[in-house]
Amino acid sequence: MLHLVIADAELELVPEEIADHPAIVNYARRRGKKPNEVILDGSYHHSALKRLPDGERRGRPDIVHICLLNALESIANKENLLRVYVHTRNDEVIYIKPETRLPRNYNRFLGLIESLFKKGAVPKDLELLKLEEKSLGKLIAEIGPDEVFIMHEEGEPVKPRDFGRVLAELENPLVIVGGFPHGDFRSEVPGKRVSLYREPLMAWTIVNEIIVNLESALL
Repeated sequence: MLHLVIADAELELVPEEIADHPAIVNYARRRGKKPNEVILDGSYHHSALKRLPDGERRGRPDIVHICLLNALESIANKENLLRVYVHTRNDEVIYIKPETRLPRNYNRFLGLIESLFKKGAVPKDLELLKLEEKSLGKLIAEIGPDEVFIMHEEGEPVKPRDFGRVLAELENPLVIVGGFPHGDFRSEVPGKRVSLYREPLMAWTIVNEIIVNLESALL
């Protein structure tokens, strides 16, 4: 079973310190919500992000959306070989059941995540997505993997197909992929750093390479 964590993901509700910014207020009004009930999104809130620390990397829910669509629709997930989690910059963890089918439409996805942050689980009865306050370290300890791999541009070079074989030989490996556009992890991330290519790759590309090469080794 491969455990895949999208870590330090730039996924958060609008912080209080910019909730009064016109870009946020107008966006929330159009959505029929309060400013602190909407997901921070650089596509809509670019001017407001300039007032935040790390503003240049925050507000990227699209990274999580694409990564999750790719992972949850994979053959590995359909064959019950995969578990996916999202860890956010604010030390929240989203647990995702394998049978979850996320909205393909980005705006519907935002609405779903806003509901998750408000209610703690969606839908309430099935808890396909569940949100808990938890650090990355505590999540790793909870999973109890036999080995942890961190995808990092400065990691040890490994060919994707070889990495797939390595994962296939382990019973309970955990792979961590950064859910942010650039920079480094904010959390302490213990494990072996691995690089699949000589240039930086998008998070969703890394997710694809990991899963496809695992499938190639196992199926």
